[in-house]
Amino acid sequence: MTKRDYYEVLGVTREVSADDLKKAYRKLALKYHPDKNPGDKTAEEQFKELGEAYEVLSDEQKRAAYDRFGHGAFGPGPRAGAGTGPGPQWGGFHDPFEIFRDVFGGGGGGIFEDIFEQAFGGSRGGERGGSGRGNDLRYDLEIDFEETARGVEKEISFNVLDICPQCNGRGAAEGAKVESCPTCRGRGQVAHSRGFFTVASSCPRCNGSGQTISNPCKLCGAEGRTQQRRKVKVRIPPGIDDGSRLRSSGNGEAGIRGGPPGDLYVVIRVRPHDIFVRQDDDILCEVPIGFSTAALGGEIEVPTLTGAAKLKIPAGTQSSTVFRLRGKGMPNVHGHGHGDEHIRVLVEVPTRLSRGMREKLEEFAQLANDDAYPQRQSFLEKAKRFFGAR
Repeated sequence: MTKRDYYEVLGVTREVSADDLKKAYRKLALKYHPDKNPGDKTAEEQFKELGEAYEVLSDEQKRAAYDRFGHGAFGPGPRAGAGTGPGPQWGGFHDPFEIFRDVFGGGGGGIFEDIFEQAFGGSRGGERGGSGRGNDLRYDLEIDFEETARGVEKEISFNVLDICPQCNGRGAAEGAKVESCPTCRGRGQVAHSRGFFTVASSCPRCNGSGQTISNPCKLCGAEGRTQQRRKVKVRIPPGIDDGSRLRSSGNGEAGIRGGPPGDLYVVIRVRPHDIFVRQDDDILCEVPIGFSTAALGGEIEVPTLTGAAKLKIPAGTQSSTVFRLRGKGMPNVHGHGHGDEHIRVLVEVPTRLSRGMREKLEEFAQLANDDAYPQRQSFLEKAKRFFGAR
């Protein structure tokens, strides 16, 4: 669930130059490209992770922000091309195949045709078939602190490019023919000679789709998808932390003309709690106690995630003393037990004294000798040595 450091993802140092950064990305992107690892979900995730890391570090302004703030530089909020508030956001999310194309050149994700064939075991001829994968989407979901402890199911709704209901994603009107583009022969790319190399670029006739349609669908304009409202149920596991990402496969944008859909990434934002503060799977709670309870000892009631609990306070407890309640913290998101709850007691000195209270305290002050304040005596001895040495 934790996002890795972008420099670590690309296997480079923070002082890496732009050229070396690109070299590192090219090497790893070829290694983990889905075409080279068909059906390997781990490789697919690593390919996406590489694209996300390179997209940030290859941009001078984004890299400067990342170096200063880390992943927090791309948290929720307004972004170019995105709205504000909860809902789908595109900041920090990308099409990893588009980044691959930008780096290697060409319209279909390849470098030069001969290198592409060597790297991925054959030409992509006919592979596009007019379809393109849909974009991934991001949705920032805000939940309560208590909901992270017990887990919860939420239903979210958002606008998304979904399969056109009129043409069922074909992009063509009923009865219209969908044929391979005669210019690129269905590849979506055309080759251009540049010196010793042959470079592939998007076909100008079919705009990279690899297909021509005699009568496009009037509703979607041959794209095969339209803006629609979608509802998705998201199961949030117990113990999830602020900033965690959940992936809902296939709930991103629909692909062009029947292409595979993108994924939906739900980013969890946990509302601050009035009492508890979380640190990993442990939680911290500060509880004020009276002067007399700290001095004489006693039993107090403290809040936990599962209800009230009793805590024994030993006589002579000092302010900021921390007590631990084992197993009363957050559940581990991977199911490995629970964290602990740490109670920090803060001794509160009364600010409003009645006449009787003042009289009793004055009597106490007269009776208390130096032995009643060992910490104060220790400090005074250190202070004497300090001033005596000057």
